[in-house]
Formats: sequence, structure tokens, C-alpha cells
Amino acid sequence: MGSSNGQRLGITEPISLAGPTDDDLMRTRKLEKYLRDVNLYESQEEAVSREEVLGRLDQIVKIWVKKISRAKGLNDQLLQEANAKIFTFGSYRLGVHGPGADIDTLCVGPRHATREEDFFGELHQMLTEMPEVTELHPVPDAHVPVMKFKFSGVSIDLLYARLSLWVIPEDLDISQDSILQNADEQTVRSLNGCRVTDQILRLVPKIQNFRTTLRCMRFWAKRRGVYSNVAGFLGGINWALLVARICQLYPNAVPSMLVSRFFRVYTQWRWPNPVLLCAIEEGSLGLQVWDPRRNPKDKYHLMPIITPAYPCMNSSYNVSTSTLRIMMDEFQRGHEICEAMEKNEADVDWDTLFEPFTFFEAYKNYLRIDISAENADDLRNWKGWVESRLRQLTLKIERHTYNMLQCHPHPGDFSDKSKPLYCSYFMGLQRKQGVPVGEGEQFDIRLTVKEFKQAVSMYTLRKPGMQISVAHVTRRNLPNFVFPGGVRPSRPSKGTWDSRRALERKVSSHTKPGADDGRKRKQTDDNVDTHLRNAKCHATMPSSSGEFREGSPIMSTISSSSINLQFEHMDANELAGSNREKVENNLTDSIRGSRNSVEVSSHNGKVDGPMIGDPRNKGLSFNSSNSKDAEKLAIEKIMSGPYVADQAFPLELDQLEDDLELKNQAKDFAGSTQNNSLGSCAVNIAAEATLTSMNGGSSSSALSPNGGLGELEVLSANLITSIGAFKVSTFL
Repeated sequence: MGSSNGQRLGITEPISLAGPTDDDLMRTRKLEKYLRDVNLYESQEEAVSREEVLGRLDQIVKIWVKKISRAKGLNDQLLQEANAKIFTFGSYRLGVHGPGADIDTLCVGPRHATREEDFFGELHQMLTEMPEVTELHPVPDAHVPVMKFKFSGVSIDLLYARLSLWVIPEDLDISQDSILQNADEQTVRSLNGCRVTDQILRLVPKIQNFRTTLRCMRFWAKRRGVYSNVAGFLGGINWALLVARICQLYPNAVPSMLVSRFFRVYTQWRWPNPVLLCAIEEGSLGLQVWDPRRNPKDKYHLMPIITPAYPCMNSSYNVSTSTLRIMMDEFQRGHEICEAMEKNEADVDWDTLFEPFTFFEAYKNYLRIDISAENADDLRNWKGWVESRLRQLTLKIERHTYNMLQCHPHPGDFSDKSKPLYCSYFMGLQRKQGVPVGEGEQFDIRLTVKEFKQAVSMYTLRKPGMQISVAHVTRRNLPNFVFPGGVRPSRPSKGTWDSRRALERKVSSHTKPGADDGRKRKQTDDNVDTHLRNAKCHATMPSSSGEFREGSPIMSTISSSSINLQFEHMDANELAGSNREKVENNLTDSIRGSRNSVEVSSHNGKVDGPMIGDPRNKGLSFNSSNSKDAEKLAIEKIMSGPYVADQAFPLELDQLEDDLELKNQAKDFAGSTQNNSLGSCAVNIAAEATLTSMNGGSSSSALSPNGGLGELEVLSANLITSIGAFKVSTFL
């Protein structure tokens, strides 16, 4: 399908068919130049090298399948026809990869070529013997089994799909649903990446505009710290689906327009209304598809972004209340910057949009999670397991503090060069904004940390030396290795969009009457309470810095310590939280509003009634002076789609995961699709932490001289009484 034949793409009519103005074209040229200047495009030489590697890899798997066919005694005809084929997917197949990026590949083999014995056995052995293959790392027990290696310096992730065919034709079309007939679960999951990628390319109107926009949005997400599926944000496939939907809604827009519309649409989006590129098909093979009516866990997805290939699934199930709030805040920021650019405001350009998020200036308090192992292989496995569980720590902290203590996980990890077998993760902490701080109210997260460590320690492949510690650190006492070049900036960033907005807020707050401002903030957070207390939403398908005291510092041999953390008001993210209250309010409104969504017939997934662009809607013209108002109305109609959202009972998704999946994950998680398998922790740490909110100043001089680190201990249940008191005093 494509726009050239006038066929509609997507489940609704486009919002606008308008093309670019001269200003739009100028901004697009500047955007494309910016993306080239920041080195997002590979050189021609590297492109040729990748093609050669893929060709060589295809030859290798063909040799491999003939070798195993001969060993299994197949007849001469099958030996002659024996074949395997390499497909690509992900950023490379979409055409948005950058220099040095890995290539996601899929080997499709016949029914007699097994995954365990032949792919991870014979093919692995063949690759081991090749001098051009380095860093070979098989991960057979991952959710999607994978072999990772470098071939002539090019990073490769190789999956395997075993089809029910005796012979794999060279012109095999894996987009056909029949390819999944009699396939095992691992094969279905392995095929999904290719099938989804190809379907995306079929469902966007102008592929080059899609690619430029997606390249831009991926870069933006990485700069703003919201590119990470494992941390609860969005990964590559999620961003691709979101961008593809915008391309469907604005089929004649150029990249600068699409970026602006991306922020405009998703700032107004009422989650958990799902983003769909096409109707969800039930299929004839009986495979489970995303359906909140039938699948209980689907009801708790906060930001459903549904894959377009059968079996359709939610690609963003890791998103939590906290990460959704952060992303909505970033969408709002992007929307404001794009509007400023369109108004030709001074000092606002693409550089402004792509300013890096200053995570270590944004909060006064952080959690630091340190892990260590005895060798590089153990650390790699340990690191992957811990990363897969960090999201649970975020969920548990917010649930156990009734969303009064909010977490912002950094999507990356940090290493201290002086400790080569150590790795650190950080989470920003802040008290929920606009909530009066009562004397004696406490956040007791000792049991939360205990649960987290118990979950991590369930990994069955633990080895000696695998350790984990969780500590509090204030902004002033962050380690130098988290800063670029290992050098702590002498002063906070100035002159950025975020810092200017922070200054404007301070000036504005001094000019407003205090009582009025207090009432507004209280009203905002009362609204937010509705969303945060209920936490998750059902989506159902219709039937048709404060004081810190501690004992001994954390060292390579972790010692016991006792700490008491007292946070000063836990005030808002000073630099990047310019719209936090607005975003939280929008989240609340979106949940309420989604309950009023219009039910539509589900037989084809398309919205009933006229949409923008329908001849029956002649009154909604996007060439008029009221185009933005009409656009808002159109976005509302789009979200009146084939799903109706209801408030869910306040049950956290992590409870389901812990109860139903953790044991299987711990047993099977010898690796992940990102080469992240882990060992279990040696929790030989004794410490305690109480995060206390107080009315008063925070003094870094009150920190002990060892740098403000202390272990958070796993202690007995009787230590939770302070959080019980907090619960009563806050909500009753």
C-alpha cells in the first residue's frame, strides 16, 4: 500500500492532507543537515562492508544446512535443495541505523535443522573456527534465543526460526501468516521482528520521510534519556510504531512537520488508548494476540503500542506510571519547542530540541545500585539480570509509598575505571509535587529493597562474587565517573531551554499570590491522586536533599551500615520538570477521558462515523485559520477508537510478574536478546534506610565525610511501621 494510489493507511482517516509550506521545507533542510552533522548516517564504505558481511553470512548458513542435512542422511534430492536464508530486521531493515550499529538478523532453516543441536551446536562451532568471527556469545536460553558476535568488525545479533518446511525456498515470504503453522514459541518470537519491521514499511505512506523522522526521534529519545525498553521507557520498535502512526495521520507532511505533529499528537494522547497501525487480526492459528478482554495482564498496560503483524502484541508492556509521566513531560517539552520554532522565536532551533537531559543536575537525591562480579563474563551475565529487574524496584518504591516518592531511572549504566568489574545504576528521587509535607511523615523503603534483592537473588546461575548494594547519594556527593570525562561540572548548566524555563517559573512564582498558587497546586495534585492511587487502567475491547547519616562507606567488600535519609520537601525536578504538574494533570484527565471513549465495531478495527478527511466532514478544513482547533478535535476522534478504557483496581503489574513469571525468568534467564543474562546476588549486606520528608533546609554539610553513601538493608517486617503511619496520615 502507499499514498501514490490514494489508498488510506491506518485504521482512521488522516488528520490532515496538507503539504509543506516554504518554512516547513526550510526547517526540514536544517533538520537533515543537523542529523548529518551529528554523524547519524554511516559512510558509503561502511554500508558496503555491511552488505558484504550479510552476503558472507548467508553463504555460511547455506553451507551449514547442507552439512547437517548430509549428516542426518537426507536423500539426494533434499540434499541438493537444502537451504537456509538470512533476513534482516530492526534499525538496519528500517534504514535508520547509524555508524557502528549492530545488525539484527534472522536465519530461517528447515524442519530438520534444530535450534539446540544444529544452530547452537554445529553452526556455533563453524563460526568459532572462522578467524573473521570474534566475540562470539551464544544465549540459547533467552526469551528470544540469540547468537551475538562480530563478523569482520560488524556486530551481528543472529536469531533462528525453524519452519515446518523440508525445503526453504529462496523467495520465501515470511510476511504470510501460514509461515507460523506448527512453529514453536521461540520461532514465533524470532520471526516477529522481521514480520513487524516489514509490516511497518508497508503501512507508512512515504518511506523516506518516515526514515528521516524516525532517525530524528531515536536521537532525541537517547539525548533526553527516554530510549530504553528495559528501564521502562521505549525501545527502537516502540519509537518506530509511534512515528509510523504520525506518518499515517499526516501522509503529505515532511520530516520537520512530522516531528512537530509527533509531539502535538502524543501530548494530547489519552493513554491507555492503544496506538494501532492496523486492525488487530484474530488469525486462524490460535496464537494469543493483545486483547484486554481475555488476557488479564493486558488490562494493566499503561501505554499500549501494538505491533501490526500477527500475532499482534503490546510492544511497550514495560512502561510504568513513573516512566509514562517522564515521557509525557518530555513530549510536552518537545511540543513547546516545536511551537516556538514554528513562531520563529529567537534562540530556539533544532539544537534546543536535542539538548541532553542533565539527569545529574535534575534531582537532589538519588538511589545508587552497585553490582560487581569476579570476571568479565560473570559481570556481563549479572548485569543483564539486574537490569531486567530494576524496573521492579521502581514499581515497588512508588507502590509502597503510595506514589508519594517518585523515581526516575537513568536508562544507562556507569563504570568506575578504577574498578573494572563494577557497574552502577542510578535513579532520581523526588517527592510528589504539590503535596503538603507533614511533620514526621516518612518513606520507609527497607522492605521494598528487601523484596528487590530477594527477586534478584532468585537467579539460579549465581556465582561467587556476584554482589549488589543499594545506597542513597545526594547530588553534591555523586561520584565523578557519572560525569562526561569524569569531571564534575563547576556549576549547573545555564542557557538551556530547561534552565530558562526553571528561571521563568521561579520569577513567576514570586509574582503570584502565595495562597492562590497553593490552591492551584493542591487542586492539581488532588487530580493526580485519582490516577496515581489507581495506578493502572483496564483496556477492554467492545463486543462487535536532605540530611543523611551513615556508618561505614561502601567498599569493594561491602560492609554493614545504618543510615537515615531525610529529604527536604523532595521538591520538583528544577531543570527538567517544567511541566510536571501539567503532565500529571493531563495523565489524570486522559484516564478519565478515556472512559468516555466512543465504542466502535471491532469486526475490522475501524472507527465508526465520519473522520477528518471524510467527505461527510467538510466543515473540518485544515486549510482554515482554525486548523489547530480542528486538529485537536480530530485527535480526540482518533482516540475514540476500538477500545474503551476503565479504571482498574489498584494492582501493580509487578505483582503479577513476580507471582507468575519470576521463577521461570530466574531459571531461563541465561541471557536476553540484549546479551543480558545474570547471576544472582550475594546479599551479604546489612544496612537500613528511612527516607524522611521534612520542612526545612537540606544541608550537605551534614553528610558524613565518606561521600554520602550508605547501604539500604533488608530488615524484618516490624520496621515498616513508619510507612504504615505515613499511609494513615496521608490518605485517611
